[in-house]
Amino acid sequence: MDFLTSKRFITTALVFLVVLNVTLLGVLWWQNAHRPFSDFPNSGREFSRHPSFTAQLGLTEAQAVSFRNLRQEHFRKVAPEMEAITELKKQLLDESLSAKPDTKKIAMLAESIGHNQAAIERELALHFNALAQVCTPEQRGSLKKVLERFAARKFFGRNEHWAGRPPSGKNECTALPPSGAQR
Repeated sequence: MDFLTSKRFITTALVFLVVLNVTLLGVLWWQNAHRPFSDFPNSGREFSRHPSFTAQLGLTEAQAVSFRNLRQEHFRKVAPEMEAITELKKQLLDESLSAKPDTKKIAMLAESIGHNQAAIERELALHFNALAQVCTPEQRGSLKKVLERFAARKFFGRNEHWAGRPPSGKNECTALPPSGAQR
C-alpha cells in the first residue's frame, strides 16, 4: 500500500492543518485584540475622530498637553451652539413636514441656524490661532497643512453620500406609486 494514500497519513495531515489554522486564527485575534492605542487620543469622544497632532507636528510633551487642553476648552465653548443648532434643526424639520409649513418661520429658523454656525466658525478660527501660538514657527506650516487636509476631508466626508448618486431627474418621493395604487 502506498504511504500517501494511507488513512493514517491523510488523518494526520488533516489534523495538522486544522491545528495550524486554529493557531493562525488565534494569532490574528491576539494581534487585533492587543493593538497599541498610541495613535488614538484617549481623552474623550470628541477627540476620537481627530488625528494626533503630536507625531505630525513633532510637538513636545508640554505642547501636546497644551493642544489637548485647548481642544477640550474649544469643545466646551461650542457645545451650547451645537446643541442650539440641533434643537433648531428639529424645529425646522417639524415645520417642514407640517401640512401647511410657515415659510416665515422656516426662514427664521434657518437664519438662526446660520447665526449659531457663524459663532462656531468664529470660535474655530480663534481656536486655530490659539493652537498656532503654541507651535514654533516651523510647526505652524505643518499645522496649516494638517488643518487644510482635515477641512477638505471633513467637507467631502459630509457630502460623499451625494457624490456617488447619479442625478435621477425626478424626486424619489414622487416616483412612488400613490397610496392604494396597484403594483
